[in-house]
Amino acid sequence: MAILEEPIQEPLELQNYIDGEWVDSEGELRDVVNPANGRVIAHVPISTEAEFDQAVAAAQAAFADWRRMPALARARCMFRLKELLEENFEELSRIQTMEHGKTIDESRGETRRGIEMVEVATGIPTLMMGQNLEDVAAGIDEYLIRQPLGVFGIIGPYNFPFMVPLWFIPFAIATGNTIVVKPSSEDPISQIKIAELAEEAGVPAGVYNVVNGGRSVVSRMVQHPDIKGVAFVGSTPVARDVVYKGCGATGKRVIAQGGAKNFAIVMPDADLPATIAACMTSFYGNAGQRCLANSNLVVVGEGMNPQEHQAFYRRVADAFAEAASKISIGYGLDESVQMGPLRDAAKKQRVASYIEKGVAEGGKLVLDGRQFTVPGNCVPDAFLGPTVFEDVTPDMTIAREEVFGPVGAVMKAANLDEAIQMIHANPFGNAASIFTGNGKWAREFQHRVECGNIGINIGIAAPMAMFPFSGMKDSFFGVLHGQGQDVVRFFTESKVVVQRWF
Repeated sequence: MAILEEPIQEPLELQNYIDGEWVDSEGELRDVVNPANGRVIAHVPISTEAEFDQAVAAAQAAFADWRRMPALARARCMFRLKELLEENFEELSRIQTMEHGKTIDESRGETRRGIEMVEVATGIPTLMMGQNLEDVAAGIDEYLIRQPLGVFGIIGPYNFPFMVPLWFIPFAIATGNTIVVKPSSEDPISQIKIAELAEEAGVPAGVYNVVNGGRSVVSRMVQHPDIKGVAFVGSTPVARDVVYKGCGATGKRVIAQGGAKNFAIVMPDADLPATIAACMTSFYGNAGQRCLANSNLVVVGEGMNPQEHQAFYRRVADAFAEAASKISIGYGLDESVQMGPLRDAAKKQRVASYIEKGVAEGGKLVLDGRQFTVPGNCVPDAFLGPTVFEDVTPDMTIAREEVFGPVGAVMKAANLDEAIQMIHANPFGNAASIFTGNGKWAREFQHRVECGNIGINIGIAAPMAMFPFSGMKDSFFGVLHGQGQDVVRFFTESKVVVQRWF
């Protein structure tokens, strides 16, 4: 296979998928641009609220028959979908690289994680089993059954256009619900392809619907009386103020995953080469556009005097900056490239503004990602190289706010207590990692830190499909999370039956 083989040769005219039919939208069309080379690869409609209503009506009409389908039969659709995703693995991965910009290796990882969600959902006959107890009182039995609720809305983010909606889609369908998916309008092609494969897998008309669009579709989804719940992944302001509060006002179930500011703690006994290698993937993978990306590297001097701590800090900071400087950037379909562009020029400018703030507030810029070289087959508009700041303090903007780009801040803490206090002072609570060989430090870290996903000698604390993708504080709004048993409970209601026979 050629290094730069592109599955999309001409711009695609994307449609909505409503009631088993691919239909044109009356909304305006926007370009979907490959950020690496600036080429238009699709035109996506910004659908109207009326078109969203049509999709909800189709999903509502399909619900009664679909929920009566035996769980095993619904699981068979998931088995067929998994097989089709496997058969189209490479094409799906390359589409992600073209529409988002991430490297082909990262896209393949995303495809694999997405398929694993479908794979776990094939076990739904077991996962949604209830409970029972005979003779809760004399001659009385009691049992619990889990039932689907109806139509759910799923809103995808731009940073993982293929995988993240699959945190919810297969579980919603397998439990007997029907869905309307709104992909990111920035990179919607992956979700269109999944819907095509779901249709081929035998998912009936109306069960699975896709409506492209923007904020008006999100607002209508939150307000629509026939939507039972909404699953969202995106920025904290939208998660909290639009989705979470909106669903609360209308009585809907909600999973609202927000932003992050993740810390990586390096203890004195850490395996430095392994730690730096893990941090490169964590800080700069997906060009930093990852809610599990670490962005603050805290070098801890537990048990050291100030001179020893400074020497240790220098070793870590130098190794981190040197490794970051060697990351190659370019078109992600080139197998040798380690980091692709940001999603678009506007996101690049936003990250560049944070670099400027870091300099203005006294951070020491030791690696400036604004200075970069990309191959001739790329346009520089969305590219930004790995960036490293040293001598960063917790009050600096780059240490407090979510940059969502390839910017690392190297900080210092006298001991583990101070490092944990830094984490707790930050409003986000998505993930945190510690690098150490000391079990006591690791256990204290996992016990005390107020974050939903904890890594111990792991740079990216990404839960597998059978575990929930957790989050705390301003990183998550709701009660139940995506993935695993949590999401099965989210998409079902627990009905309790108490019975006596005379």
